[in-house]
Amino acid sequence: MNTGSDGIEGRPGEVAVVEEAGAGETDADGAKAEAAPGDEGLGSKAPAFVKRRRALHLSWQVGVFVIGLAVVAAGVVMLPLPGPGWVVIFAGMAIWATEFVWAQLVLRWTKRKVTEAAQRALDPKVRRRNLTLTVIGLVIVGVLAGIYLYKFGFAMPWNIENQ
Repeated sequence: MNTGSDGIEGRPGEVAVVEEAGAGETDADGAKAEAAPGDEGLGSKAPAFVKRRRALHLSWQVGVFVIGLAVVAAGVVMLPLPGPGWVVIFAGMAIWATEFVWAQLVLRWTKRKVTEAAQRALDPKVRRRNLTLTVIGLVIVGVLAGIYLYKFGFAMPWNIENQ
């Protein structure tokens, strides 16, 4: 991003918008610019008229940050309370990712890890192991419930007087 300090003249408060490399632009030497692998789509998604003015773009970024922070905070509150906490947290991260490269990179990493976990979960060995552990857990819960019912009947634990 050019702030006008390198000799390019413009009105105060304006910045030059630099397009992302790899979209057919040429660099200062006239050579074709290439995007680094994995860098496609990184950067601000603000409208062009917002990017043209530095003060407006900074205000836009502050607004996006505050809105994203509110959504992430609501998601954190929903973790112990009823509600889709993780979904809301990732929605807040997606809001941040419209403006901040670090959030875009965090979302890419998260998507990659979720995809890898889904692929591992579909592995027949892992599915068989998970099914076995689930059955063992259900048997243990059933045995404990049976012992409780045999000893106390259908009485609630807080209503039992003689233990």
